[in-house]
Amino acid sequence: MNLKKFYNKKKILITGHTGFKGSWLVHWLSRYNVEIMGIGLNPYNKLNLFSYINKKKLLDKRIDITDYKILEKNILKFKPDIIYHLAAQALVKKSINNPLETFKTNIIGTANILNCINKLNKKTISIIITSDKCYESVKLSRGYKENHRLGGNDPYSASKASAEIIFKSFFNSILKKNKKIKIATARAGNVIGGGDWSSDRLIPDCIRAWVSNKKVNIRNPRSTRPWQHVLEPLSGYIMLSYHLQNNVNINGNSFNFGPKFNDISNVERVLKLSKNYWKNARTKFYKEKNFVEDEHLQLNTRKAEIKLKWKKIFTIEKTIELTMNWYKKFYDKKNAFKLLDNDINYYLKKNKNFTYE
Repeated sequence: MNLKKFYNKKKILITGHTGFKGSWLVHWLSRYNVEIMGIGLNPYNKLNLFSYINKKKLLDKRIDITDYKILEKNILKFKPDIIYHLAAQALVKKSINNPLETFKTNIIGTANILNCINKLNKKTISIIITSDKCYESVKLSRGYKENHRLGGNDPYSASKASAEIIFKSFFNSILKKNKKIKIATARAGNVIGGGDWSSDRLIPDCIRAWVSNKKVNIRNPRSTRPWQHVLEPLSGYIMLSYHLQNNVNINGNSFNFGPKFNDISNVERVLKLSKNYWKNARTKFYKEKNFVEDEHLQLNTRKAEIKLKWKKIFTIEKTIELTMNWYKKFYDKKNAFKLLDNDINYYLKKNKNFTYE
């Protein structure tokens, strides 16, 4: 897949462009001959990745996706060729403290995007990003498949399951009839990488504590998650949009993106690997009341591997190495812009699915 050729002269809409994954995607796609419009809110933290990315090809719109009239006006005016919908309230703990905001953003916001897509009178490829947590928790050791039951024990998980149900109903009753629209959903595992300073996430919490020579508070060291470098699912979204252009049989489908079964790791292992890169890295374990989370979460990615030829490139060891080195160099006053480019260049050289540049 030649990225330069695929994206040449494309108009790309990225919602949630000021977030962690959105910022990485904007920076990556800005390397090509494209126009990008970002729709999102102001970054939550003063220290954020969006401050350091390439914005030369970005039309930066600070719009709440729940404000339908303004959203529709801007999308229909821009007329995107490709849409990556990442905007979301993505924190489980925050969803428990403020469930209505989570439901409004993740459910109504997604419905708003789908309705705008249907009103675009042009050929459009759209990827709706939900979450690995959209599946009903049944402690499935062999990994959740795309056809497994959806559900959620917390507002965040429930909102992402709801977004998937809304997508499927919207596609089957409305979008399927629109021959100009090609669309799918993507469900990615736990994403880590340089430049994430979100609250209540393992790696950012570690970095904040360790750079201040403090202990990091850890809820459950035995929790298992499908950890992967941020560039892995982003490459999946890119490949999915490429294949949607050429394969009508995957229109309306959903795809998982996560690590291989033998690379699934628990929090304890991630911490052990991360500590290798930080002197005096310390942890403190505790049990938080009124906060219940699944101890085991694993995705089956066979469908993406077969239909999209997608595969995970980095082991958990390499993922942690890249992530920790990014933060170390950042706090050593290295240029964050160049750090992003270096990781993207390295990934493209390792991924044989892509023609370099």
